[in-house]
Amino acid sequence: MSVEDIASRPVFGGVEAIDLAREWAPHVILMDISMPQCNGFEAARALRQDARTAGIAIVAHTALDESEVRRQLTGYEFDGYVQKGWPFGELLALITALVQ
Repeated sequence: MSVEDIASRPVFGGVEAIDLAREWAPHVILMDISMPQCNGFEAARALRQDARTAGIAIVAHTALDESEVRRQLTGYEFDGYVQKGWPFGELLALITALVQ
């Protein structure tokens, strides 16, 4: 997989992310935690509870420290975690692993 193989549709809030995921059904969602309307934890939880989106891989992509993200998880909302600023190759490797 290369960058050219990745189709993206950016959104700017949790509610918009949920709506687009239900419409588009992507293989992977790269979800920020700090978003307006509802945060990434709430959006991921809503996606997991909807049969149409429950199987989509969701990766937390945030500036929050990993220990903070892991401490707040209350179930299996996220399939992976990448901190903002990590090398792009690590993010690409995680996405590749999740779609295979």
